[in-house]
Order: sequence, then structure tokens, then C-alpha cells
Amino acid sequence: MSTKRFSLVARVSTESPEAIRRALRELLPNGSLTPKEADFLVRATMSGESARDLNRALLSALRRLERRTRLRAEWTSGGTTERFFDYVPKGSRKT
Repeated sequence: MSTKRFSLVARVSTESPEAIRRALRELLPNGSLTPKEADFLVRATMSGESARDLNRALLSALRRLERRTRLRAEWTSGGTTERFFDYVPKGSRKT
């Protein structure tokens, strides 16, 4: 499978914001991270084979630090946006 470039827009909720903030800065060094109430709004670009694989890798890395971290993500590539809540795909649409 070929590597694609994905645009990520996500909301990350956690009970350990400082640890997750550091992890997000390491995992997404060129992304933007905006604190919103008890959440973080994340915008970044990543490369990978599929949105599902990238979503799984990102959430797994965050959950190693805080088990109750939640990820609501939209991954866009090639005119298609795929939405996820944690590990579960919630649908896709043409952009």
C-alpha cells in the first residue's frame, strides 16, 4: 500500500492534560495544539497508509500515558474525510 498525506483535526480529552500536552508536542511537532476548556484542539498533518492506522497509533501512544484519554478525529486525504471516536470509525464523506 502507498503512503498518503493526511490532514488531522481532532479533539483530545484527558484527565492528565500536562502529560498529554507533552506527548502531543512530541508526536506532532509541526502541528498546532490549542487548549479548549478540558480538551485540546489538534491540527496537524501526518503520513501513513490509512487513516485507521494513523488514528490507532496516535490514540495508543496517548493511552500509554493516560488510559482514559479520548480522541475524536477527522482525517482528510484525497478528497475524503474519515471520522473516528477513539478506535471506532464513524463514517466517511467526500470533501
